[in-house]
Amino acid sequence: MKKQDIISFFDECAPRWDNDLIRNDKVINKILDNGGIEKGVRVLDVACGTGVLFPDYIKRGAVVTAVDISHEMVKIAKKKFPDINIICGDVEEIDFAEKFDSVMIYNAFPHFPNPQRLIERLSALLREGGRLSVAHGMSREALQKHHSGKAKEVSLELPEAQKLAKIFAPYFKVDVIISDNEMYQVSGIKNNL
Repeated sequence: MKKQDIISFFDECAPRWDNDLIRNDKVINKILDNGGIEKGVRVLDVACGTGVLFPDYIKRGAVVTAVDISHEMVKIAKKKFPDINIICGDVEEIDFAEKFDSVMIYNAFPHFPNPQRLIERLSALLREGGRLSVAHGMSREALQKHHSGKAKEVSLELPEAQKLAKIFAPYFKVDVIISDNEMYQVSGIKNNL
């Protein structure tokens, strides 16, 4: 899986992304609750796309910084949300000026080619006691089916939640592991190293 292929895929998808969006507000609220998204929290939305969760963060009073590798996704997100700091680039390579209270990867984790490296990098972007969440607004099985089409070339298989929790373990105290017929989430608080 090459980064340029991922960028090209999502650049191509961007114009119709919002039209194809299916939201389950109950699941999104549970994911954000588990992710500690509340008033004053500084959240980094990784692979933010067109800003699907931005209205939810704003409603909760969180302070949002977002990043996406797709130029076209970022262009749409900036047009929709001009007051949010949205960065076009690779989260694994950007030097952020601040540490975050929460990092959220929503509906995007399978598109990162090296999950271990990503988790390690994201832990470095969190303040002590900060929280990382990897979440999907559908079941693992539904996601696998969803990614069996055109996205197959730019997706890894989403690991079983317990396996992802083990990848988190060197950096986080995992306290949320959910994989059911509605959603998937692994979340934990940064370890004091």
